[in-house]
Amino acid sequence: MEYVLLGFLTSLSLILAIGAQNIFVIEQGLKKQHVFLVCLVCSVSDLILIFVGIFLFHFFNQFFNPIVEFIFNLLLVVFLIHFIYSKIKTHYKEVNFQINFSAISKLNIFLKTLGFTYLNPHVYSDTVFILGNFSKNYLLNQKLAFGIGASFASFLFFFTLGYLSNYLSKYANDKKIWQVINIFIIAFMSFLVLFILKEMIIKFL
Repeated sequence: MEYVLLGFLTSLSLILAIGAQNIFVIEQGLKKQHVFLVCLVCSVSDLILIFVGIFLFHFFNQFFNPIVEFIFNLLLVVFLIHFIYSKIKTHYKEVNFQINFSAISKLNIFLKTLGFTYLNPHVYSDTVFILGNFSKNYLLNQKLAFGIGASFASFLFFFTLGYLSNYLSKYANDKKIWQVINIFIIAFMSFLVLFILKEMIIKFL
């Protein structure tokens, strides 16, 4: 039980930080747009990466070099710029709150969720490398308990975030509120792009 709790608290402390993935989950919750699918993809992805880190840390640690990190950061920047552009294009469009958001393509939402999850190098640094390094000297049963606790934290966090946003969506049923939310998302994602570019330039100068 001790290692389950340790895994839970360690994982929760890492995923509480606001990032692009969390903002995307909140937005989909507010839109009531395939919330379960988004939360499930994020949670299961974390579970996979957590156990990969715990059991294969020594193997992957030798491959995740600065060049690989640079490539992931570049892909994430391109993905975020495309996402920001799509948000700007739709910013002044009339919002139809009667639309059935769940009718929007599951594949589209699934691919976006994968993009926000797997193109972010911090997902790997937190789940594979930090949690993997933290538990590298544990015994097998301790690793399993640690991984279960860490994975439970991810499921709890993402489903709470998604469905709490879903519940609060009834208070965002207004065009002006949506425009404010849109501006915040555009500003936050733009800040992330600039921050990632700055980090890339610093590391390779």
